[in-house]
Amino acid sequence: METLATLSLNRDGGFQELRGGTLGVRLALNEEERDAAQALRYQVFFEEMGAHPDAATRRSRRDVDPYDDVADHLLVIDHSRLGRDRVVGTYRLLRSEAAAKAGNFYSASEYDLSLLTDFPGNLLEVGRSCVARDYRGRSAMQLLWRGIASYIFLHRIDVLFGCASLHGIQPDSLADELTWLYHNHLAPPALRVRARPERYVDMQRSDPTTLDRRRCLSRLPPLIKGYLRLGGYVGDGAVVDEQFNTTDVAVLVKSELLADKYYRHYERRLRDALD
Repeated sequence: METLATLSLNRDGGFQELRGGTLGVRLALNEEERDAAQALRYQVFFEEMGAHPDAATRRSRRDVDPYDDVADHLLVIDHSRLGRDRVVGTYRLLRSEAAAKAGNFYSASEYDLSLLTDFPGNLLEVGRSCVARDYRGRSAMQLLWRGIASYIFLHRIDVLFGCASLHGIQPDSLADELTWLYHNHLAPPALRVRARPERYVDMQRSDPTTLDRRRCLSRLPPLIKGYLRLGGYVGDGAVVDEQFNTTDVAVLVKSELLADKYYRHYERRLRDALD
């Protein structure tokens, strides 16, 4: 059995499941598991967070888009549960090769990604992250991060990026958080993707000299704080997503920053296993 202290890689598409108690993290193996991830996404995004489903989404009770067909789906599985309810966390992983099959990255509808797509390294877009209500403690999210780190090592990813969401579609109600992100975590020019002109929302909405750092951090979603703890950056401009009832920011992390305290010890062995 794999544990959080060991990691086995294979060259054919993934890593063996990492376990922590009754929870494990691995890639979806079949259509049934991907369907379970889409059902969980519907539950969190549409039933809990107030996203607006179209008729097909409402009928199927699944959050589905064309990128699902070409992406890998990272799952947190509770082995004490049965059936579809075993999937209690998920993250969608879209590498450059998969994005080419889909025509582009999902984030390209919100941001000009040319700085990234012109970059010579390997890219990984992450998105559609969610965890079931009863599992939103530390364990499930830590497992997802370890799964992503394993995936990055396996596929030699250079830059991880995606859209991260703040709840609500009124940027002025998020003025302090957006301003704080812009003035403290703006990406360097080489990685500073910019919101598309027709969707661009200025993030500088408050006086940065008056901001309370602790208050701004406390109001940020846990996922965004997780990226920042890894040394992540944000792009220039926010985007309002009315369907999902969110205000999005682009987040970017250089892969070496994801070798956190749990993986630094194993990085050399992981890379050697692929050589």
